[in-house]
Amino acid sequence: MHAFVKAGLSCATGHLRSLAFCLAAAAAPAPAAACSLSLVLAMDASSSVDHLEHDLQLNGLANALSDPEVVQAIEAVGGIWIMSFEWSGQRQHFLQFGWRYLEDAEDADEAAEELRTSHRGFIGFPTAIGYALGYAAVQMGRAPADCARKVIDVAGDGINNDGFPPSSAYKAFDFEGVTVNGLVIADQDTTTIDYYREHVISGPGAFIEVAADYEDYARAMKRKLIREIIGNGYASRN
Repeated sequence: MHAFVKAGLSCATGHLRSLAFCLAAAAAPAPAAACSLSLVLAMDASSSVDHLEHDLQLNGLANALSDPEVVQAIEAVGGIWIMSFEWSGQRQHFLQFGWRYLEDAEDADEAAEELRTSHRGFIGFPTAIGYALGYAAVQMGRAPADCARKVIDVAGDGINNDGFPPSSAYKAFDFEGVTVNGLVIADQDTTTIDYYREHVISGPGAFIEVAADYEDYARAMKRKLIREIIGNGYASRN
């Protein structure tokens, strides 16, 4: 059964918390239409991230991606294109998985498993957010389909301290029609939140999601993914 039809059936039998998914499914184009979303995930692996924190990010992202509510969002919009990489220094970008189409739970579980088994690409390099944005823009330009929305999702725990700043990336690379959102691991310090708000996020509907710490990463990523997949009309309080 096509995901669009399955979403419609779940609307008829589901709970109130599924209302946003149902509305999105009802407003979604016919299956033959262009894809809803192409999403680039960029995970921080700079020197400020130790091995435990890296594992919490990696497994947190995997858990969020395969979460039933995230899968429901994916099905509600008829599927999404997605790819994921980790970033640190100027030329330290490690592909976790390349472009793939997620349409249902099986697809999401396969992507999540690939994340869980991915090793760390680089250790001990600084925080080059400008270069990470440039790399993400190049990857977005290689997306297999011209989707209705294009989103880059940058996660990190610090400000740029290596190479050109985000403002230079926005001048040098093609970000037309691209929204850049941020997931900040913040602790009690708002410096990184303020930096992401002022210098990193960009484009239509851009927003920041905050994780209180690395243990909170999976929850924050789940919330962020649902908002990105469905659109800014949805924001869970869970």
